[in-house]
Amino acid sequence: MDDGILQLARSSPTSSSIRPVSAPVVIPSVVIVGLGPGPVNALTKATLDAIDEIQVQFVRTRKHPTASLLPRATSFDDLYEHFETFDEVYSAITEQVVAAAIEHGVVLYAVPGSPLVLENSVTQLAGDPRITVQILPAMSFLDLAWAAIGIDPVNAGVRLIDGHRFIGEAAGERGPLLVAQVHSGWVLSDVKLAFESSSGDEPVVILHHLGLSDQRVEHTTWKHLDQVVDADHLTSLYIPRLANPIAGEMVQLSQLARTLREQCPWDRQQTHESLIKYLLEETYEVVDAIGALDLNDPSTDVALIEELGDLLYQIEFHATIAEQQGRFSMVDIARTIHSKLVRRHPHVFGDIVVKNADEVVTNWDSIKKIERESKLLESSDRVSVFDGVATSSPSLILATKLQKRAADVGFDWPNADGAYAKIVEETAELRDAIRAGGDPQVVRMELGDLLFSVVNLSRHIGHDAELALRTSANKFRTRFEYVERLAHDHGIDIANASLEELDSLWDEAKRV
Repeated sequence: MDDGILQLARSSPTSSSIRPVSAPVVIPSVVIVGLGPGPVNALTKATLDAIDEIQVQFVRTRKHPTASLLPRATSFDDLYEHFETFDEVYSAITEQVVAAAIEHGVVLYAVPGSPLVLENSVTQLAGDPRITVQILPAMSFLDLAWAAIGIDPVNAGVRLIDGHRFIGEAAGERGPLLVAQVHSGWVLSDVKLAFESSSGDEPVVILHHLGLSDQRVEHTTWKHLDQVVDADHLTSLYIPRLANPIAGEMVQLSQLARTLREQCPWDRQQTHESLIKYLLEETYEVVDAIGALDLNDPSTDVALIEELGDLLYQIEFHATIAEQQGRFSMVDIARTIHSKLVRRHPHVFGDIVVKNADEVVTNWDSIKKIERESKLLESSDRVSVFDGVATSSPSLILATKLQKRAADVGFDWPNADGAYAKIVEETAELRDAIRAGGDPQVVRMELGDLLFSVVNLSRHIGHDAELALRTSANKFRTRFEYVERLAHDHGIDIANASLEELDSLWDEAKRV
C-alpha cells in the first residue's frame, strides 16, 4: 500500500464515529379543493391553480358538472358500487388518497361543492395523522340556495340537515330546515314519511340544479315532495315551517332495517320467501296477545305492543328488500293502503250516508266488487271471481272467502236450510266412505266436504268459522288443563287413567 494512502487510512475516523447528515423529513400532503355548486364560474382561482399545478389528482365523484376540469383525476365512483355503506366508501377513499400522498409527496383531492359542507371523506382525511391536509375554501350549494329561496339563513335561523340522518337530526324541529343529500327518490320518500302528523298541505321548496341552465325551484306541498323532480346529487329541500315537530319513529325503523340488511350476515341472506314463516309466526303471536288482553289490566298491553312491533318489522323488512331491488318502498305501501281506505270509506270522506256498521260492510263489499270488476276489464289474462283470494290463508278462512265470492255471483243457498241439509248429506257420505274400506284419499275428500259444509253453515248464520273453532279449541284447552290439575290433586296418573276416570274429571271441569 502507498505510504500516503496508508497514512490517510490510519488518520480516518472509524465507522462508529461517522455522523451522517440528516435529510429533511417530507410529510405527505393532501390539498383538498371544492368543485363548487355546479357552475364553472363559481370555482375559486386558488382551486383552479391547484388543479393546474398538482399532478396526482383524485375526485370523489365525476357525477358533478365541474368534474370535467380534472380529466386525469382518478374517480372513486366505483367504490359506491363495491361497498354497501358510505362509511366503508369513505374509509377506502382515505386509504387510497393517503397511500398516494405517501408515494408522491403531494396529491389533490377534489369534492363537489365545498370541502367543509357535508363531506365525511374530508373529515376522515383531515383527522389522519399520516398526512398534512390543506383545505382550499370553496362556494357551496348553500350560497345558491339562500339566493333561490330569498332569505338570510342567519336571521331566519335555518338549520342544515343531512337527508340520510333526517329522522335523528330533525327530531323535535319545526323548521326552517334545509335538507341536503336528498340525492334520490327514496331519500325524499323517507323524509316525507318521517312527518307522521303531516296534513300533506305543508309548503316545501325543491331546489334542483341550482345555477345551471336547467335550474328548478319548485314550490310544492309535503304530500308531493317526492313526486316533483327526479332527485339527484344536485337536489336539496327547503322546509319553511311545520305545524308539529318531526317525530319519525317509522323512519328510524326503516333506517334500522337498512342497517341490518347491510351489516348483518343473516339479514342479508333473507328473501321474501324465506321470511314467510316468520311473518306467519308473528301474526299468530299477535293473535295470542290480543286473546290475553284484559281491559282492566293495562299491563297486558305490553305483550301486544311487543308483538305488534314484531309484526310491523316483518312488513318493514319486506319493504326494505323490495326497495333494495328497486321495486317499491314502505312509502308505496303506506300510500296504497291510505288511498284504499279513503276510497272504501265514502261515508267518511264522501257524501254517502250510512245508518250502522252493517251498511258500512255492505258498501265495503260493493266497492271491492267494483274494483275487482274494473281489474278484470283492464286485464288481458284469463280471470276468475276468485282472483285475489289468498290461497295460503288458513283453510277455514280460505273456504269462507271462496264461498262468499261464489255467493256474490249468485251461487249460494237462499238460506241456512240448504246448508243444514248439506251437512247431513256430507256426514252420511263420510260414514259410507269409511265403511267401504276407508280409502285414505276418499275419506280425506269426504271429510273435507263435510268441513266445507260446516263453514258454509257458519257463514249463513252470521258467524266466523275460524273464530268459532278457535273459541272451542281454547275452551277445550282450558278445561283439559283443569282436568290435569284435578288428576294431580287426586293422585291420578293421567297418562294411565281409564276413560271412565277421565270422563269423571271432565264432567267436574265442565261444572267450573
